[in-house]
Amino acid sequence: MNDQTLPLEFNKQMNQELRNAYLYFAMASYFDGLSLKGFANYFKVQAREELGHAMKFYEFIIDRGWKIEIQDIPRPKSSWGSILEAVEDFLAAEVENTKRIWRLVDLARESGDKAAESFLQWFVNEQVEEEKNANELLAMLKLTKEHPSAIFALERVLAERK
Repeated sequence: MNDQTLPLEFNKQMNQELRNAYLYFAMASYFDGLSLKGFANYFKVQAREELGHAMKFYEFIIDRGWKIEIQDIPRPKSSWGSILEAVEDFLAAEVENTKRIWRLVDLARESGDKAAESFLQWFVNEQVEEEKNANELLAMLKLTKEHPSAIFALERVLAERK
C-alpha cells in the first residue's frame, strides 16, 4: 500500500456518504410523491445523517492534512415499483456501506494508522445501528403486507423520527 491509499479511500468513503444522502433524498421525494409523509420524513432524517457522516470524514481528512477529493455523484434511482422495493434498496445500501467501512478498517490496520482505525470505530458501531434500523423497517413493512391501514399506522411511527 502506498502513502496515498488511505487518503484516497477515505475520500471515496466521504463521497459514498454523500451518494447515500442523495439516494435517501430521492427516496424521500418518492415517498412525498406518494403522499407518504412519514416515510418521506424517515428518509429525510436518514439523508441528513449521511451528510453528517460525510462531514465527519471531511473533518478527519482535513485534520490529517490530506487533500479533499470531491467526486461526481451519479443521479440515484428515483422511483421504485413498491414501498417494499425502496426499503429493500435502503437495506442494500447500508449493507454495502458496512462492507466499505470494514474495508477501510482493514486498510488502516494494514498501514498501522491507529488514528484512522480509532476514527473508524465510530462508523463500525454506526453501521450496526444503521443495518438494524433498515432491517427493522423492512420487517415492519413486510408484516403490513402493504395493507393500507397497516401502512398508515407505520406512517405515524415513521413521522415521529427526528
